[in-house]
Amino acid sequence: MTIFTPFKLITSCFVATLIGATNASAQPALFKDADLKLGMELIAEKNCDSCHQKRVGGDGSAIYRPLGRINTPGFLRGMIEQCNTELNLGFFPEEVTAVAAVLNRDHYKFK
Repeated sequence: MTIFTPFKLITSCFVATLIGATNASAQPALFKDADLKLGMELIAEKNCDSCHQKRVGGDGSAIYRPLGRINTPGFLRGMIEQCNTELNLGFFPEEVTAVAAVLNRDHYKFK
């Protein structure tokens, strides 16, 4: 069992805040309040990787082309909404944004 002293606890909270601020500032305004943890959970739950593998082969990462046809944060979010509609995933708007924010963070890196 880990015991946190007040100093360790304050330091841990401070570091977590800094990391969160850094991650948040790297995202475009469209994704500013997105729940990245939720986005990662939805990507795993809906098996997005397996669908992408079927569409483009390999590990599925070829579907992410930052310099390709998806060239704005809004268009990225729109593509997630298209998957949501086409595959009847049942995502709410904030869930679409959460998934798009994760993909932006991991692949597209729009600022």
